[in-house]
Amino acid sequence: MFRKVFVLALVVVFALSLAGCASMSTVKQKDLEIQGLRNQVSVLETQTQSKDQEISNLKEALNKATEQLNTVEAGKEKAVLKVKPHPNMKDIQTALKNAGFYQGKIDGRRGQQTREAIKAFQRAHNLKVNGRVTKKTWTALNEYLNQKTK
Repeated sequence: MFRKVFVLALVVVFALSLAGCASMSTVKQKDLEIQGLRNQVSVLETQTQSKDQEISNLKEALNKATEQLNTVEAGKEKAVLKVKPHPNMKDIQTALKNAGFYQGKIDGRRGQQTREAIKAFQRAHNLKVNGRVTKKTWTALNEYLNQKTK
């Protein structure tokens, strides 16, 4: 009987020692999993910082582009304001010459050569071809008024 109790006690002790080893193995496995998760969190934090920096750079570039666009638009408004409402013939001839459509003398007279130059300019700029300087024609032609001759 003593032997049976002793063998039973040995079996119980052996079973408990195996359970302890298994629980130690589980603890180590969980520690490894936790460390792996910490590493993943660290990588994700680094990626987040990188993306935040990229967003910041893009916002800065957008602000610069917006400023440049506003400057260009402001320049266009100034250019539009400089359009003479009623150009004289010398201004028309000068603008046509600067645009490369008029080869004659700038004399302020509306001759055949001036009319042909106006028509050529209108054709080149997809305007109504009539040989007269309308508002649309003058708006397109005015930008050449103060440019150097081609």
